[in-house]
Amino acid sequence: MNNPLEKLSARLGYTFADDALLTLALTHRSKSAKNNERLEFLGDSILNFTIAEALFHQFPQEKEGVLSRLRASLVKGETLAEVARDFDLGDFLLLGGGELKSGGFRRDSILADAVEAIIGAIYLDSGMTTARERILDWYRQRLEDITTESLKDPKTRLQEYQQGRRSKLPDYEVVNTEGPDNERTFTVECRIPELDDAVVATGPNRRVAEQSAALSALKILGLAEDLS
Repeated sequence: MNNPLEKLSARLGYTFADDALLTLALTHRSKSAKNNERLEFLGDSILNFTIAEALFHQFPQEKEGVLSRLRASLVKGETLAEVARDFDLGDFLLLGGGELKSGGFRRDSILADAVEAIIGAIYLDSGMTTARERILDWYRQRLEDITTESLKDPKTRLQEYQQGRRSKLPDYEVVNTEGPDNERTFTVECRIPELDDAVVATGPNRRVAEQSAALSALKILGLAEDLS
């Protein structure tokens, strides 16, 4: 299988009748004026509807707000980039020279946009039923794993874990700040009795650093499998 489009099609689980649609879906605006932005627009709507429909049936007792948050966690750029990496999609992107040099094939936003563009391309090639089937197949494990519990942020999860064990609540301390005011990096330590050593994390502000430290602590405790 020397044709790169055939290799990608096999990973997607779909063979295009019109290969030009797949090529267009892979073409970033840095490469050509004829690029994947319009397909991305179309694919975004199809993805949102398909995931919303799946969650509507999967969580029949949940209210609109919870369903919206669950959907947002599944269609956000970070998750779409993970889907793209499942296919090694970066290897197939058509990028301009500048994006190639700067590592655009690894960038979450470019990968996410390409996934949405591919969805749009599949829709134009075969219709809504096929596009829906491909999305649900790509998202099968993520849909099986998602729970309303996963909507809670890491600090809340860690605090609830400590409360459930009647243990001392997490203690967060900023131990270092670096950089100018507009590019400052905060280093935070998180301490809990269950871990011998403090968990250290960094972020562009204290809140992000604390959330990152809490997530690291949850991972060490084996409690972060369903956090996105």
